[in-house]
Parts: sequence; structure tokens; C-alpha cells
Amino acid sequence: MNIRHTLFATIAISLLLPSAGAAQRWMPGFVSAEFVPGWQTENGHQMTALRIVLEDNWKTYWRAPGDAGVPPSFDWHGSRNVGEVIVHWPRPQLFDNAGMRTAGYTREMILPIEVVPVDPAQDVWLAAEVSLGICNEICVPLQVNVFDLLEGPGDAAPEISNALALQPELREGIATCAVEPVLDGVRVTAEISMPDLGGDEVALFELDDTPAWFSDSSNSREGAVLTSTVEIVPYNARPFELNQQALRITVLGNDGAVEIRGCSR
Repeated sequence: MNIRHTLFATIAISLLLPSAGAAQRWMPGFVSAEFVPGWQTENGHQMTALRIVLEDNWKTYWRAPGDAGVPPSFDWHGSRNVGEVIVHWPRPQLFDNAGMRTAGYTREMILPIEVVPVDPAQDVWLAAEVSLGICNEICVPLQVNVFDLLEGPGDAAPEISNALALQPELREGIATCAVEPVLDGVRVTAEISMPDLGGDEVALFELDDTPAWFSDSSNSREGAVLTSTVEIVPYNARPFELNQQALRITVLGNDGAVEIRGCSR
């Protein structure tokens, strides 16, 4: 098994947005990037969202994009009064790229962002350098700089609330995993006890403590148990000791999504 690398056009694009929502289109596929005005939560956090708008038929990727995608990355340097930034990920769509499964969003990506201020009584200046891949018939790297002042109590924005509601339901203790070594990594077979989510259920795997490549999972259901098998190849392409508590499994179906943190033996 070889670790595949996504091929991008050799063009490197950088956009500097003078203010939120003031983007000009410098490349095919890209329309705009901005922070959506939000509100201050009861615990003093500031809620906003990053909105990326693309042309029709273009897509970008989820945090675990699959074999042929690149996840967004964020650099928050330049922000002020920011102690922590939490990105909330709505469930993605699944795409088939020449037989390879990818996960992401078409036309528009709205990522709710929760900012924990150093001082909740003060305004927050949020600045982000966002790197992501966007794809249609070709894939190109995109880098945008977006910034905005988050101030006052604000109002609950429907588009942010809707995106928050699309997060997978968090479940724990419903997966058991069997792990076996393979030539260049490990094979994991997870048995997940959960109701049928409808349609062709697909499990997406992530590992919080080890950079790795993941094969497309194979999935089958018998009654109340979904069985999913995946191969995990670390960057040194060798078998390794899997920390099952660092494993994250997201199951997508027609009727919803479930996220499982950790596996038991």
C-alpha cells in the first residue's frame, strides 16, 4: 500500500481581504471569504463562523478529507484577546473521485467558530490565515486572510445556528475495535452498536495523536451493529501501537451523523 499525495496545480494563490466579506475573486472557483457576525454566549465566549463561498460545482474539504483531499488549516496569529479557538464541524458530504472517497462541502462552507477570550469583558480581534484546497476538474490551493472585530452581545445568527445543528451527535462507549498489524501499518475493525442511520452508512476514521493515511473504510450492518474496517498507515509506513482512545469515528448516513470518541478492546 502506498501513501498517496493529492496533486495540485502548480499555481500558488494568496488573497488578502481588506475587511470581512470584501474579497475580490483572483482565481477560478473562489467567490468570497468572511467571518459571519455572531453573538456572545452565556459563558462569555464569542461565536462567529467562517464562510467560504465557491462557484457552482466547486468543493472544499472537511477536517478528515479522505485520500484525495486536503483539510483546511488555520493560523490565528495576529488575533488579539484570544485564548482558545474551537472550530465546530458540520457533517460533510461524501464524494467519489475516480473511485476514491472524499468528504467536504460544495458551493459554500460555513464553519462555526467559538472564541474563548482572554478577557470576556473586552472585544475580540480575530485574524485568520486559512489554507485549503478547492476542487472541480482540477484542484488548486487557496490561502485567504480574514479578520473581524467581535464585539458586544450580538444576535444568534440563523446560519451559524443551523451549521451548529448539523454537527454529528457525539456518542461514547459504543465502539469496540480489533487491531492487527499489516505490512505498513495496522488494520482496525470497529463494531459500532448504534441504530441504522439510513442509506449506505460510511464510517470515517481519524487519529488524534499520530499523523497517518487512512484507507476508505468498508462497512456492513447486521441488526444493531455496524462493522467498519480501515487500514491506517503512519508516515513512516510501519506497524505501530494504536492508541484506541485517540481514535475518532464519524458515521454518516441519510438520516444523520454520529461521532464516536475512543474505542474499547
